[in-house]
Amino acid sequence: MKQLYKFCAAAMMIGACSMVEAAPAAKSDFVTVKKTHFARKGQAYYIAGANFWYGGYLGAPSGVGDRARLLKELDNMKAIGINNLRVLAVSEKTEMKSAVSPATTSAPGQYDENLLAGLDFLMAEVAKRDMTVVIYLNNFWQWSGGMTQYLNWFEGTPALDPNVTKDYDTYMQKTAGFYRNAAAQAEYRNVIARIVKRVNTITGKPYSEDTHILSWQLANEPRPGNGKATPEEKAVYVKWIDEAAAYIHSLDKNHLVSTGSEGLAGSAHDAQLFQDAHRSKHVDYLTYHLWPKNWGWFDSSNPAGSWDNAIGKSRDYLNSHIELAKKLGKPIVLEEFGLDRDGPSFSIKASTTIRDRFYREVFDIITTRAQKGDPIAGFNFWAWGGMGRAANADYWWKPGNDFVGDPPQEEQGLYSVFDSDVSSLLLIKEYADKLHGIK
Repeated sequence: MKQLYKFCAAAMMIGACSMVEAAPAAKSDFVTVKKTHFARKGQAYYIAGANFWYGGYLGAPSGVGDRARLLKELDNMKAIGINNLRVLAVSEKTEMKSAVSPATTSAPGQYDENLLAGLDFLMAEVAKRDMTVVIYLNNFWQWSGGMTQYLNWFEGTPALDPNVTKDYDTYMQKTAGFYRNAAAQAEYRNVIARIVKRVNTITGKPYSEDTHILSWQLANEPRPGNGKATPEEKAVYVKWIDEAAAYIHSLDKNHLVSTGSEGLAGSAHDAQLFQDAHRSKHVDYLTYHLWPKNWGWFDSSNPAGSWDNAIGKSRDYLNSHIELAKKLGKPIVLEEFGLDRDGPSFSIKASTTIRDRFYREVFDIITTRAQKGDPIAGFNFWAWGGMGRAANADYWWKPGNDFVGDPPQEEQGLYSVFDSDVSSLLLIKEYADKLHGIK
């Protein structure tokens, strides 16, 4: 581990003299779409990224914030070639136990400035390291309050927690009512405007002029409903995406907009729906996620017996979405994927042999197809756990515990990559270097 930290420190020293950004920004300093690829500063821009949903939380000046930890996390990620972070902008206060607290929004229009200042600090430090950020503005799932909490506010219905009910089909079907609720949509736009039009309290720079934002994202994993979504529900969903993306672009002409979609798994396995959702001129690129265990392809209690099935389906899923991006003529990013530790175990002491094998398979497809010029723009693994550690014997998060990559709806250590996972970190750096080498 000491050798890895020395390596990280040396890598950061190289870039230490280039941490001040000139102003005003040239248009080329923003990430743009050039046909089916990203470009930045006149060069091809490929994402070798991490999910870091809690980055703004760590940046808070008081309370849950830990700025010293945040700086170390950013340095360590930068040192292994990570150039992009996918971050949660806002959370909604809820009674659901599997949701993070405190929340950015305690009630409609009531914001926690301490947490918003944390997002400001994160963006200021990201700029110093010349990284970029994808900022998502809502969540289909309950772990940050999300759409079900909006419905709780405006319909008076209970905020559904599928961790309690164990009924995900009903949760998804009812949560999709968010797209139809006029009051919820009005408040959602208020939140969008609050963040997109915000002026960073540390840098004095409007977010709309921050070249280190890659894109605004409508939500984390929005879905049209459950797997039996009706044609009407699908049409409402596509309309919501088009109109919400258009609204963001009306506020900010500089940045890209993305959906946060999982791909076919989040589109009722309807390829036409996935394409329709990303066909809008206001959606600048496609996104997709890959979860072989969550989707029943892989049994981590029987890795040898389920590996071939899982990796075969994963390869098909990865490649088929790149082909869909080709049809639309837009880039696509694999912005979530993961697998648990050997055992299976949540313990940080457990090895990551199977996960590393899975990561290499994913990275090989991404880099090989990117090198061929196909419209795959990179990856964000799920998720950066870094220096965080599970605090409880049952591995479930409680307020006051460390934040790690696994949100409160999951066991802490399920999919996180920690700073002690040396083999995983070196693997990420190996492929980050390959992506960054593509011209």
